[in-house]
Parts: sequence; C-alpha cells; structure tokens
Amino acid sequence: MTDPVTVLGTPLQDKAQRLLLLGSGELGREVALEAVRLGLEVVAVDRYDRAPAMALAHRRHVIDMLDGEALRRVVELERPSLIVPEVEAIATDTLVALEAEGWRIIPTARATQLTMNREGIRRLAAEALGLKTSPFRFASTEAEYLEAVAAIGLPCVVKPIMSSSGKGQSTVRQETEVLPAWKYAAEAGRGKSDRVIVEGFVPFDAEITLLTVRAIDGTHFCPPIGHRQESGDYCESWQPCALHPDTLAACQAMAKAVTDALGGWGLFGVELFIAGEADQPQTVYFSEVSPRPHDTGMVTLVSQHQSEFELHVRAIMGLPIGEISLVQPGASAVILAPGQSDHPCYSGLDQALQVPTSKVRLFGKPTAHPHRRMGVALALGDTVEQAKERAIACASAVQVIL
Repeated sequence: MTDPVTVLGTPLQDKAQRLLLLGSGELGREVALEAVRLGLEVVAVDRYDRAPAMALAHRRHVIDMLDGEALRRVVELERPSLIVPEVEAIATDTLVALEAEGWRIIPTARATQLTMNREGIRRLAAEALGLKTSPFRFASTEAEYLEAVAAIGLPCVVKPIMSSSGKGQSTVRQETEVLPAWKYAAEAGRGKSDRVIVEGFVPFDAEITLLTVRAIDGTHFCPPIGHRQESGDYCESWQPCALHPDTLAACQAMAKAVTDALGGWGLFGVELFIAGEADQPQTVYFSEVSPRPHDTGMVTLVSQHQSEFELHVRAIMGLPIGEISLVQPGASAVILAPGQSDHPCYSGLDQALQVPTSKVRLFGKPTAHPHRRMGVALALGDTVEQAKERAIACASAVQVIL
C-alpha cells in the first residue's frame, strides 16, 4: 500500500505537497476545494481554459490529455505528489509508464486504465470476478455491431467504450434505431476508439450508486444513492435509497470485490442495477465503476457529514476515514443550460433559495450548450420524497440566461 502523506508543506513554497488534477470540471472543482482545505497545492489541468476547478487551483494548464507527451511534460514540470485523474479521456498508457517510474497515480494506473474503458472494467467484473451483469458484446465495425445487436436482441443499450455523462448512449427498442445508435456512439465517444458495447436491457426497479472508499483504515461504504437518468445522464439523485438488508449486503460485497481488484486508495462510484421490491431480497447487477467521485454523489454535499469529495481527498492522502454518517435524507437536481452561449448568466437564485434547506452550487463553466450541466440544487428533508421535491423546486427556479 502507498505511504500516506504525513508532512505537509505550505502551498506555493518549496516543501508543498502538490496534487495534479487531470480533469477540472465540476467534480474536479470540489476535489480541488477539499484538497486546498487540507493544505495541498493544487494544479488543475483540462482540455479547455477556465474549467471550473481552475478558478480554485494555484496553477492551471490547458492540454490535450490524450496526448501522452503533453501529459508527461506537465507531470515533469509540476512534480506532483499525487496525480488524480478526474475524467475518462486521458492517455492511460502514459499514466502506466509514469507509475512504473515512481509517480503516484490515484488510485492506481491500472484502475484508471481499466475503468476509463468500459470493455476493461466489464471484462474484469464479469469474467475475472464472476459478478452478475447484463449480457454484453463489443464491436469495432458496423458489421460486428449488427452481429452484436442480433445476438443480444432488442431492446438493448448501446454505448461507446469511452464516454461520460451519457454521451453517445442510446436505448434501442426497434430496428429503425439500430444504425442511428451506432453513428451516435461513434460521434459522441471520448478518445480515439470507435468501439462500442451492446448490452442486453435489464428490467430493474432501482439504479444506485454505492460510494465505496478504500483507505488506510479499511473499506467504507456510504449509504446507497438512488438516481434518475435521462438520455444516459443523471438528473436527480437522493440518499439514502431504500434497500432490503440482504440486498445492501450483496451490493457492498460486489463493490468490495471490484474495488479490491482495482486497488489503491480513494473513493469509487460503483453503479448497480437492483431488480425486485425493497421489502424482500433483490437481484443485484454490476453496471460500472468510476475510480473517483461520482456525479450522482453530489448529493453528499448536503446529506453526509463528509461529502464524497472530502472522503476522496482524505483517502488518497492516507488519512483515516472513520465513521461515515448521514446528516438527513437529501437530494440533488441538476440545473441545465437550454441552449448555446459563450457568456452564460444566471437568475432566480433569490427564489430558489426560498425553498427550505436548499443550497445552490453553480459550476462556473465558461460556455453553455443545450442540456449542459451548469449547476446543481441540493436540499434536505424529513423524508427522501420531501428532499427530492425541494431540490427539484430549487433547481427549477434557477434560469440559465444565454
């Protein structure tokens, strides 16, 4: 196991412990904030300037993170103590080489390489670990894709092997949707691969994220988070999500198996499908895992004593996690842009914050495009349903002005 960060210098001085953030969106922004709070010097990297985390970082770099040579130049210039990937589109072969040279990749270079690619993590889960998943096939050409769809059958789900926030994902229910789904996956996927995964459609009753933390004091689980997606992207999440005790135990066992296989310290967002009613043991299917904070986990900014971002930074620094406690049932609802703008503005916060227990987090993205996530509304409630109603009401009051 990696040595913990036990002595912290002062940021911007010679003995500073430096965190290099590879990906500086809204999740990276919260990681940067927690890292600064715990005394780390933060360097934010992304493919575009003025990304959300860059406003909080001590320095920033704009590079193509799929360019291994450019990535290596930044690492050698900044000489970070911790290299923290926060997006999918990174030159993972370079991360593997850097780790072999002694640089510390979070959680590990292998974990990053496997999880940035749906093929790697699905084969690990289904074939190496024997976890229950939906039926699946991979395809690199249109002919292979058509064979995969025929073998899996309709309905099915088509995704690029590398993408985020639902980009390139389609649910195919009829023959006329088969080829458009192939083209959409090829156009919207991140990275240099046209390869896709075709998954059999699993009828499920709940889709959850089980935030799992591997740390110096063991493996810890947050209360399960329920979420709702539209077009493959999350739009609401809530915590806790009610599960039968036996189902929760099965979810935790599945999450521990996957995260133990990936190794390293940090927080992992394990996505699972749950089939069956909550008053009896349910069937659990593994879906995906992210070796970093998860967008659905933004609800923990209000619902937990320690948010997923604080848990991640504490874990990667080698600090103890202790008890993870729920403050109160909570919910999040996204604030989306209605169209394109190079100078987005916001209104309605005065109305939004009249909602009891509500909070608003605007991400500070420099540009907007249709359905881009620009912020999130958070709220607590005496029940999950009340928290969801409040979060949705808060989000609905905020207007993105183009």
